[in-house]
Amino acid sequence: MIEAARLAKLAGKPVQVAWTRKEEFFYDTFRPAAVIKVRSGLDRDQRIVFWDYDNYFAGPRSSEPFYDIPHQRVAALGGWSGGGDQAHPFAVGAWRGPGSNSNVFAMESQIDIMAVAAGMDPLTFRLTHLTDKRMRKVLNAAAEKFGHRFAKAPTKRGFGIACTDYKGTYVATMAEVKVNEKSGVVRVQRVVCAQDTGEVINPDGVRLQIEGCITMGLGYVLREEIRFRGGKILDENFDTYELPRFSWVPKIETILIDNPAMLPQGCGEPAITPMGAVIANAVYDAIGVRLYELPMTPVRIKKAMKTIQGLRSNKNTEIL
Repeated sequence: MIEAARLAKLAGKPVQVAWTRKEEFFYDTFRPAAVIKVRSGLDRDQRIVFWDYDNYFAGPRSSEPFYDIPHQRVAALGGWSGGGDQAHPFAVGAWRGPGSNSNVFAMESQIDIMAVAAGMDPLTFRLTHLTDKRMRKVLNAAAEKFGHRFAKAPTKRGFGIACTDYKGTYVATMAEVKVNEKSGVVRVQRVVCAQDTGEVINPDGVRLQIEGCITMGLGYVLREEIRFRGGKILDENFDTYELPRFSWVPKIETILIDNPAMLPQGCGEPAITPMGAVIANAVYDAIGVRLYELPMTPVRIKKAMKTIQGLRSNKNTEIL
């Protein structure tokens, strides 16, 4: 848009700028890369008592925990927006749910790790640490619709949970996945999403946004990745940069929690942000392997499985 505007101003006439696909992959902005480091601890009653969270370049959105944690520190370092980014060697820009996708992936993965350490199932562990009535209502609504009881992971069933507070919209997502341990391919079979977006004006519109978020989320979670080597971009078209396909789309069930006491909140982005965590947590429940990097490609799944098998061969290693 900026190029077209500048050229039109110089030419004194309307100008259309059109890139080839290869140029688009090279010149367009990228979603910012981010690293998030989390430390947390339990007391003797298996409650989280401290939370230490460092976010590098994802931005602060959705980084504040909504769980009851008495001692917590959250720091967002080196934000990428506003033109002040110095970390990336390429231009970066907003992508649906900017920053929150990374933060929710980290936060809700860590919560599941803590649930395992506490010897509790992921649903009970979350409810134990929640006094926020809105979030409890959303989480319980999702659990009721999901219809399966949770147990301490891994259970080999492939169930996952993730929640978020995205700029005033509360979301609880539950998923069921199958993992092919030979190929490393993850198939998401079912997703249940409950959302409190304040007063609901157009229910059909909200449901469509949730379904779109879930479908689009499959891409950034499982396959969409730009690869670099020595400054060269290796992905220049959709033969290697794989978008979600119709065959990937799981059964999607939505629950809208109408909250007329609150003005309408946003619904176009919130439901995409828990997708990384809910699928990662479901993968762990299915095969006992924790993924710490997105996207969770078949190559990364197989590599993680090989690593965990090596650790399991060491009887002195505790695996969460």
